[in-house]
Formats: sequence, C-alpha cells, structure tokens
Amino acid sequence: MRPLWMAEELGIAYEHRPIGPRTGETQTPEYQQLNRKQKIPFMEDGDVKLSESLAICRYLRDQYPTSTLLLPDDPLTKAKEDEWCCYIYGELDETSLYVMRRHGDLGMIYGESEVTVSAARAYAEKHFEVVGHLLQHQHYLVAEKFGLADLFLMTCIDWANAYDVSLPQRLHDYHDRVRERPAYQRAMKRNYPDRFGDS
Repeated sequence: MRPLWMAEELGIAYEHRPIGPRTGETQTPEYQQLNRKQKIPFMEDGDVKLSESLAICRYLRDQYPTSTLLLPDDPLTKAKEDEWCCYIYGELDETSLYVMRRHGDLGMIYGESEVTVSAARAYAEKHFEVVGHLLQHQHYLVAEKFGLADLFLMTCIDWANAYDVSLPQRLHDYHDRVRERPAYQRAMKRNYPDRFGDS
C-alpha cells in the first residue's frame, strides 16, 4: 500500500505486479534473484532495485518530487521526518501491530497467544496516544505539510482500525481528513481490488 500510495501522490506511471507474501511466489528462484529477502514490497526503477517500504517511498519522493508532498531541505526537518518515520515503523508497525498479526491472524504459523496480542494492543494504544498528542496542535506530523511520516502513520491507523485498537478522537479526525486525498483512494483501490473494486 505505501509504495503504491507514494507513486499515486507523485503521479508516476508504474506497473503493479501484485503477489501475496505467503503464496510461495516470493520463494521462487525468479523472485529470489530480485530480492533474496523473499519479502514484499519490491520496486524496480530502471537499474534501481529496492525493498522495504520506507526506502522505496523515500526514493520515489526524492527522485520524482512534487510540490504536494513535503520534501525536507534542511537538516532539522529531515531529522524530524526521520524521527517520526522511525517511531511509527518501530513502535506502531513492527513492535505492536505486526505482533498482533503474527500471534493473532497468523497464529497457525507463529503460534497463537492472547496474552501477547493483548500486550501488543496496549503498547499500540500507548504510542498512538503520543502521536495523537502532537496532532492536537498541528495538521501533519512534520512542518505542517503532508509527507512521508503521515503516509506511514495513515497506514498504521488503517491497520489499527481493522484490529479495533482504541485511538484518540484526534487520530480519527486526522484519518478522516487525510483519507480524502485522491491518491490515497486510488492506492486503496489498487492494493485492495477485492474490497474496493479495481478501477
């Protein structure tokens, strides 16, 4: 979702080749030649080959800049964007939401654990409160302009909503506002055609 959304924000013409992470497609010799990590997403742009959604999104944003997205041009703004991206990716995505997925939805693979899921939920709610506190005073996470950190936060809020994680009202308000972006809506349709229809 994240690289697709970034590409849509930038107006890039791209080819989307959807594959599932647990269908065996990432383990084929052909895919492993592209990405030995056997993970998605993966991007090719000419000779550039990248995995990891943050790296892909940052590359696209920097390579094909647009005035509609924040492009930090000073050390402090770059550092603040890094701070929020690392925080969202580390504390919300990997340490809480993905732990809930791993030991809930994917329990048949990684082992089901209600205790672990409950603890991860509480951890997520604690850190969503931190982000929500910041958004009491500003519309976006960095420099009052929609950017990379917001894109990552939105996908985590979508994920949290799917898991019925309790969020502060200001994050629901933020989500309601940002999801009106046409690029977000196009990316959702591309990434979830079964849910939204592919158009």
